[in-house]
Amino acid sequence: MDFSYPLSIDWSTDEIIDVIAFYEAVEEAYSKGIERDTLMFKYRRFKEIVPSKSEEKKLTDEYEELSGYSTYKTIQKAKNAPAGERIKM
Repeated sequence: MDFSYPLSIDWSTDEIIDVIAFYEAVEEAYSKGIERDTLMFKYRRFKEIVPSKSEEKKLTDEYEELSGYSTYKTIQKAKNAPAGERIKM
């Protein structure tokens, strides 16, 4: 990628790795598709790290501006899909 992921300096190294893994899962949904359950697992971990709705919106809006990928639309599609389905944006 030609951009920096939106992160917080307050996060541990493991938390940063997990947030980046979530961003990469969204990218995978756009590029080749990703298993719904894998995406939702990474999103739940992201929400453990970023429980605040306002902070989540700030980070994901910044991510979308930088990358062009919508985490919101991707997660909405995954939430409405049955378990085991492949999510492709």
